[in-house]
Amino acid sequence: MTRISAVFRPASLTAGITTLFVSLNVGHAAQADIAPAAGVTATKMKSASSPPAEKAAVHHVTLPHSPDWGVFNAGKGAAAGFGTAGGFGQARWAEDWSDLVTTAPEQRRKDWFNRLKHISLTNKGDIWLSLNGEERLRYIFENQPMMGTAGKTDASRILLRNQYGADLHLGDHVRAYAEFLWGVAGGSNYYGYQNGVQRERLDLQQGILEIKGRMLGAKMGVIGGRQIFLDAPVTMQSARDLTNAQQSWDGFRGYAVWKSFRLDLFDFMQTNKLPRNVFADGTNYNARMYGIYTSTALPQFSVMGQKSQIFADVFFIDYLFNGAAAALATTTGTRAGSTRRDNIGSRVWGNVGPFDISLTGVFQGGEFRPAGNNPTRAVRAYAVNGTFGWTAKNLKAKPSIALQGDVFSGGSYHSQDGAVGTFATPYFPLPYYNDVTLALTSQNLIGIGPVIAAAPLANLHLKLHVPFFWRESTQDAVYGTGKIYSWRNGLSGGFIGATPQTQLAWNFAPHWTWTHDIAGFVASHGMHHAGAKDGAFYMQTMEFKF
Repeated sequence: MTRISAVFRPASLTAGITTLFVSLNVGHAAQADIAPAAGVTATKMKSASSPPAEKAAVHHVTLPHSPDWGVFNAGKGAAAGFGTAGGFGQARWAEDWSDLVTTAPEQRRKDWFNRLKHISLTNKGDIWLSLNGEERLRYIFENQPMMGTAGKTDASRILLRNQYGADLHLGDHVRAYAEFLWGVAGGSNYYGYQNGVQRERLDLQQGILEIKGRMLGAKMGVIGGRQIFLDAPVTMQSARDLTNAQQSWDGFRGYAVWKSFRLDLFDFMQTNKLPRNVFADGTNYNARMYGIYTSTALPQFSVMGQKSQIFADVFFIDYLFNGAAAALATTTGTRAGSTRRDNIGSRVWGNVGPFDISLTGVFQGGEFRPAGNNPTRAVRAYAVNGTFGWTAKNLKAKPSIALQGDVFSGGSYHSQDGAVGTFATPYFPLPYYNDVTLALTSQNLIGIGPVIAAAPLANLHLKLHVPFFWRESTQDAVYGTGKIYSWRNGLSGGFIGATPQTQLAWNFAPHWTWTHDIAGFVASHGMHHAGAKDGAFYMQTMEFKF
């Protein structure tokens, strides 16, 4: 297969369990696909650079064990572009445990694992090591996976992930991070284990070198190597944490964070997870992502007596890919080829008093090059995503209710030479955003439904999401994650069905979380007539993290 980098050339952050509420409303910009995971039990204190208590407001929240990004600490740190933080980060290298140095010994001793988080290697303490680890056991049951098209019924999958990392700090300006993964998968009537994301022998999951400092009044840095990337809309790309092996990238990113503006530049090739030998993962040169992401913190204001903060993001993200992910639906199957997708978008998000808002719009241009000598086709697709929510912060359980709506454009499988209208999402959108079962994905889809969350106890969190789905174009196919369903002319109407889903997360002990995800797919009459089947989904996750 021809390397896509030769075919096309460019034309010129788990946090604590409260991450759940961030993902419902304002954390979509950089939220990875994780359920609320191991609770943050390490010492929580303010770093030496934290603002006085009377000045710490919504627009500048101090996060434990995290760099101080100023106003971009919003959204549990997601606004900074490195995923959520506050104790444990979605990207473990985004944590900063140097605040343990100024923590009282009696406070540090409250958590045994604190002794592994800041290990001084010199008398001055300028060179130090931080260790982290995760053991995750996951069980998934599906009676009709992928709407009954997976070739299995009553599938039981058991997944075990062993993931450990070491973060070496060489002074204030250089650090190196290495993370290793071992993934085991089994069960009965299972499926999907051949794609390299569940079974993984010991390999390097992430390995980076970062050089950072202050320049031009900003906190700047360059991160090179293998890494997960979270600075993109979750409707387009995520860390793929639902599987044993997260989605990682080989390349570099450069970032700069000023007081009210930040900039992120990146150029990546996807890590190839298919090899099953020890330390055999290489680079997939057929999948590239590069671009720029900017965010501006607008001036703070007050509404209904509450401090408010709005962020305005503008981004350009380019995809180059081929293979099955690039194939287009036709009347009888699919058409192979390679494609370039130019994503130009903007997002406005934040809080207005007690209300949380998020509105994202993306135009997707580019081109599709069919295999063989067929003419190249232009791409003209789009996506619009919005969430509007309210949280009763004065109540003990802090219940929140939001309305989430999404439109991802579709095209026509009858078209042979016109513009391609199907929005492409080749790099695993966030499953927890719309459909945890993965039966549907962000292509040719309209979705709308309420999202309700509450915390009846400090360590117990509940979430309910009931989305209803339609095809945006009735001339286009139905799409699942990595799948184009074969139904074509047998489909009638645009209504697909509903996928009610609920989640219960219990942080029952320090560093331990037990999570239950229950979902079901209720197909429309037209989908039943085409061959789709209703299904039930249950996922139980036991996670230990330090």
